[in-house]
Amino acid sequence: MRGRTTLVSTLALGLTLGACQTVPAVPPSAADAPASAGTWRATATDQDKERIRSWYKSWQAALTDARAKGYGADIEREGVLLEPMAALPNPHIPAGDYRCRTIKLGTQGRSTLAYIAYDRFRCRIADEQGIASFVKLTGSQRPVGLIFPDSLNRQVFLGTLQLGDERLAIDYGTDRMRDIAGLVERIGDNRWRLVLPAPAYESLLDVIELVPAN
Repeated sequence: MRGRTTLVSTLALGLTLGACQTVPAVPPSAADAPASAGTWRATATDQDKERIRSWYKSWQAALTDARAKGYGADIEREGVLLEPMAALPNPHIPAGDYRCRTIKLGTQGRSTLAYIAYDRFRCRIADEQGIASFVKLTGSQRPVGLIFPDSLNRQVFLGTLQLGDERLAIDYGTDRMRDIAGLVERIGDNRWRLVLPAPAYESLLDVIELVPAN
């Protein structure tokens, strides 16, 4: 079983189964709440629950690393996009086509830069059996997965990473190096971000900005 449709079905099945700066206090993590049917906790792997639980720690580590390596001005220029506490109420993102761009913060080694901002690409939000799905349509690294309700100011994304010229996505939970998890947050009028803490490759944190294509 492979492909985006299979991934969506597999995730949906889980629903039925059950530089020095002042750092604000870390907010309580919803990942600490008990799992119940119909929530992302019933589907997420232990690795991805930890990613969600430690999102703030990952964000601070990424910002510290990027600033220490000379990218402070780039970070400041992005404003609320890269501010950890910038989420606004009502995080629901409507179905449709979006213009998206990825910023990679921090580095896991010496072979990559601590700040990389890519050009915009195409992505899509769709309705999948009452839950939103996200898919990046172009580029060499293409997240695909589902967006679960969580709190008043965020949703949770669970999915996998499609690479290179692959035409099919692997199933969530079958390859821990491909599994990804993150937060979907609204940061302005018709502006959202998908925050991916502790990715398996290259960076310490990825932030994908989403704005409607039309």
